[in-house]
Amino acid sequence: MKFDLVIVGVGGQGVILVSDIIGKSAVREGLSVRAAETHGMAQRGGSVENHLRIGRDFGPLVPRGSADVLLGLEPMEAARCLHLLSRDGIAIVNTKRVLPVSVSSGKLAYPDLDEFFEEAKRIFRKVLLLDATELAKKAGSILATNMVMLGVLTRYLPLKQETIIETIKESVPKKYLMVNLKAFELGKTVKTRSIQLSTSSKKLL
Repeated sequence: MKFDLVIVGVGGQGVILVSDIIGKSAVREGLSVRAAETHGMAQRGGSVENHLRIGRDFGPLVPRGSADVLLGLEPMEAARCLHLLSRDGIAIVNTKRVLPVSVSSGKLAYPDLDEFFEEAKRIFRKVLLLDATELAKKAGSILATNMVMLGVLTRYLPLKQETIIETIKESVPKKYLMVNLKAFELGKTVKTRSIQLSTSSKKLL
């Protein structure tokens, strides 16, 4: 068994926490895990890209076109890492944008998301879209957006949800635990906007 996951977002969104929870859960279930953070700009607003490989022994980086799932906590960051997803893979994308300083200052424009979807149609088998930030707000804090996304992701992970919940309880400070668990449950049950995509021989530019 092998499962390759790429988690992307920006600093402050909790990408590393999600990766840690999944990795620790896999170890609990007796699976080997390799992880790597390829973009260390984890300060708030900087790109964060985390690779997590579960199963047989291999290097920590997910090769181009090999990820089973791409979890994008921010849409532009997800678009940037499309090339890592397998043609048969699944992209789970939070539609809420986080504007970098270059955009908020007016120096650059945020890319048109339509281009993201057009590119996705050429590569992905399935894309799941949701406003995870809005769901996190309903749970009590937009800072729990990552837990909403983790909840959606559990539908596709080769791990027991009970194991993940136990790991969340050990990983999140008690004063934030209830909000995070509520956000996780919302992610598990939310209906996502699914786009079924055709596969072609075209490559991501």
